[in-house]
Amino acid sequence: MQFPESWLRSFVNPDIDSDALSHQLTMAGLEVEEVGPVAPPFEQIVVAHIKEISAHPDADKLRVCQVDDGSGDLLQVVCGAPNAAAGLTVPFARIGAKLPDGMKIGKAKMRGVESFGMLCSARELGLSEDHSGLLELDSGLSAGQSVREALSLDDTVFTLKLTPNRADCLSILGVAREVAALNGAVMSPPQAEPVAVSINDRLSVEVKAPDLCGRFAGRVIRGVNAKAKTPDWMRARLERCGQRSISALVDISNYVMLELGRPTHVFDLAKVNEGLTVRWAQEGEQLELLNGQTVTLQSDVGVIASGNELESLAGIMGGEASAVTLDTTDIYLEGAFWWPEAIMGRARRFKFSSEASHRFERGVDFANIPQDLERMTQLILEICGGQAGPLDDQIINLPERPVVALRVDRCRRVLGIDVSEQEIGEIFTRLNLPYQLENGVFKVSPPSYRFDLVIEEDLIEEVARIYGFERIPDVAPVAPAMMTMPAETLKGPHALRAVMASRDYQEVINFSFVEEDWETNYCANRNPIRLLNPIASQLAVMRSSLIGGLLANIVHNANRKQSRVRVFELGRVFERDSSAEEGDLVVQGVRQPQRLAAAAWGPAVPEQWGAPDKPVDFYDVKNDLEALLGSRANELVCEAAIHPALHPGRSARLLLGGTPIGWLGEVHPQWVQQLELARAPVVFEVDVEAISYVNLPAPTEISRQPVVIRDLAIWVDQGVSYQGLLDTLKQSIVSDAKLKIVKDIRLFDVWRDKNADGASAQTSLALRFWLQDPVVTLDDQQVEDCMKVLLAALVDQHGVRQRA
Repeated sequence: MQFPESWLRSFVNPDIDSDALSHQLTMAGLEVEEVGPVAPPFEQIVVAHIKEISAHPDADKLRVCQVDDGSGDLLQVVCGAPNAAAGLTVPFARIGAKLPDGMKIGKAKMRGVESFGMLCSARELGLSEDHSGLLELDSGLSAGQSVREALSLDDTVFTLKLTPNRADCLSILGVAREVAALNGAVMSPPQAEPVAVSINDRLSVEVKAPDLCGRFAGRVIRGVNAKAKTPDWMRARLERCGQRSISALVDISNYVMLELGRPTHVFDLAKVNEGLTVRWAQEGEQLELLNGQTVTLQSDVGVIASGNELESLAGIMGGEASAVTLDTTDIYLEGAFWWPEAIMGRARRFKFSSEASHRFERGVDFANIPQDLERMTQLILEICGGQAGPLDDQIINLPERPVVALRVDRCRRVLGIDVSEQEIGEIFTRLNLPYQLENGVFKVSPPSYRFDLVIEEDLIEEVARIYGFERIPDVAPVAPAMMTMPAETLKGPHALRAVMASRDYQEVINFSFVEEDWETNYCANRNPIRLLNPIASQLAVMRSSLIGGLLANIVHNANRKQSRVRVFELGRVFERDSSAEEGDLVVQGVRQPQRLAAAAWGPAVPEQWGAPDKPVDFYDVKNDLEALLGSRANELVCEAAIHPALHPGRSARLLLGGTPIGWLGEVHPQWVQQLELARAPVVFEVDVEAISYVNLPAPTEISRQPVVIRDLAIWVDQGVSYQGLLDTLKQSIVSDAKLKIVKDIRLFDVWRDKNADGASAQTSLALRFWLQDPVVTLDDQQVEDCMKVLLAALVDQHGVRQRA
């Protein structure tokens, strides 16, 4: 929000200087980001009238002007500006004047003709970049008057950095309310009495979407002069607010928006004779906007239509079809309350923003629409003329403003000061917040323009702002220092991060908002959770997986010539779940589990002389995952399964103690090609809660008996998995007491005949067994009997045969 200080002081004028005002606003939560002068310093530049003009005798592009600068004598000035003409009122730099760029004006001779000063353009005065000609001033200004005084250049421009909740301060009126409350000053906003109605013309308006438009008001004005000149005072204020002057009707609309915070729209009445309909758009409808952009609409976008033609994007931008031009004579002036939820994010979806949408999506005053339209009508009639019709005002569906309670004791505890009930009441009065006080509880009715007052903490913030943050003493909080004992079985998020970092992974933090294609491609999620107000059009849905963000990190690094990337993220994902109930940190219908995901791409180890350059594979990343699981790694089972983001033959569902916890595998070749990566990254994603608990160490006595090691080589058919064999062996050990001496089993060799037929090919697996009795030394017969039982179980369950 940018505005000149003089405009603000025309509403409320406290007895403080600009610096104090800037500090006061910042401490009240309206951060003043920048303060600067309207114009740079210059001296001895006055208003002058060009009385006569003649051609230069020796230069085609120069002319000799006779200028009245108020000194009593006409001064001869040589000028090359193309718009120099007799009767023009322009800035004149006298001899001795100093321009903003440091140039000092002196007597000069140009092509043999003496010149006693300089006529100035806007750029030469530092007012704008316009150097096309002399700066034309109001002809009613007196010759000799200081240009700084005539144009009010001794003014200051404030730029506020507002938080999104303070939409009420996106206007001079809103900031003036704050200044008045902070200083206890009287505010004098412009008053607009209802204009005289001289015609009975009306335009029919039907509101079909009460969840889009809560109130709609408008009036017909005929006989306006759209070619009328915008007054200099209005144009100057608009420019100092960062707005470009366009035409009188458009300028008036922008002026009222900046003055009162009321976005309005002006229709060319000749183009909307069929009346207006406020409704939701139909899927696929198109509209050409005032900025020249043609947009294709979805059914959740509001529009104003006339018959079958769309005329405006509701609350965002008008359409080109009904835009006013310099030939417009009859207009329809519209002001409405659009529900913030119906406007949020729509403009960004179309990759633009507008002043209207910026305000409506934050909440605009719904009570003062008729008064604001009367103010705008008054300005139109004063500047453009015309005859006004009656003001139609439809109230359809306005927000309910429930009373917000503030407990005085709670306010004192939060702020840490003994603020009295009287002080709180005075603050609410200065803020124009109606209240009732009962038994130490203030019951406040929020005004129609304060959408940020919803809960008790909002009112406590208001008390703190007006009371003064600087008045609150700097006292350190006092709390008992109680040490808590962490559970031995809990591996917290910091411990998980430390393990991943020790495995050469770098932590990343990605947005929870992702591209919809990521959800479709990597998660097969056709119904993601959509954002009502996305920060960017491409980041429109909530993530249900961390994999997409990690792949984007890899692509980013690969595009910058990085050959090896290992990243991980620990964060929340968002899934639809009808069983999720509303809570302090829970949204109804949405489950938000924490996940830990990692992705590795490039060589398995950094380039070195001691190891060959081998691309990272499934088993490298599985090893990292086992390190993350620690003592529970022996419970991890990889079960072949298909995941939309992963290679069908190189991916696995992860089970921990028989419970699914996530996925591991190579990225699907289709997505690798789409991402333009030379190799496939390997990724895993697991549930944080499932891996955060470890088994409590259970000490056992170390056996003094020797360990017996036996190997068993077997042939297995295609389709028989090692995991299946291992499960059979473990089940046999559990069910037979004689097999309790088997302490460990490892696979140490895999061999396949490359020349064998694929259908009948068998695989040779070599297993190693460690056997030990805690009490006695094992004899050979006992070991052999044990091995025979284990082999028999494999033969019976999987049809294996022992390799000779």
